[in-house]
Amino acid sequence: MQRKTQSDTPAQPPDALVPPPDADHDHDRCRDALLEEAERRCAERRQRLTPQRRRVLAVIADGHTAIGAYEIMDRLAEDGSRPAPISVYRALDFLMALGLVHRLASLNAFVACAGPERAHGAQFLICRGCGVVGELNDAEVDRAIGTAAAAAGFAVTAPLVEVNGLCRSCRDSNVPA
Repeated sequence: MQRKTQSDTPAQPPDALVPPPDADHDHDRCRDALLEEAERRCAERRQRLTPQRRRVLAVIADGHTAIGAYEIMDRLAEDGSRPAPISVYRALDFLMALGLVHRLASLNAFVACAGPERAHGAQFLICRGCGVVGELNDAEVDRAIGTAAAAAGFAVTAPLVEVNGLCRSCRDSNVPA
C-alpha cells in the first residue's frame, strides 16, 4: 500500500467548530445539546449533574465567549443568592474533568467545549475585537505538537493552543485588534 503524501491528498479544512457568525445560529439548541451531553456523561459515569453544576454549565454555554469564574458567580447571583467561590470552582473542575468545559489560560476564563462527544486536543481562536472564541480540532496540529514534544522528551497530556486575532466579522468591520 502506497502512503499518500500531502500533495496527493486534497486540502481539507480542519474540523472547525467555530460558531457561525450569522443570525441563523440557533444558540438555544447549541446550549441545550451541551446540557444533554452533560446529563448523558454523568449517567454513564454514575455521577450527579447537581443543580449547581448544571447552572454553571448553562452560564458558560450561554455564549460563545470566554467567561471568568467571578462573572459566572455574578450571573448565578441574578437568580438568587451569590454562590461561594469554592462551589463554583468545584463545579468548574467537575465540568472540565468531564470534557464539557475548557479553561483558557491566557484569559483566565472558561468556554464550553464545542465537541464534547469525543476526547480531543483543541486550538482556540480568540477574537480580540468581539470576544468570540472559536474551537478547532485539527488532528494535524495535535500530531505536530505531539511529535515536537516527544522529540524534546516531553509527554503531552492536554494539547491546547490559544490563538489571538480577529474574527471575519471584526476584520470586515475594521475593528482594531
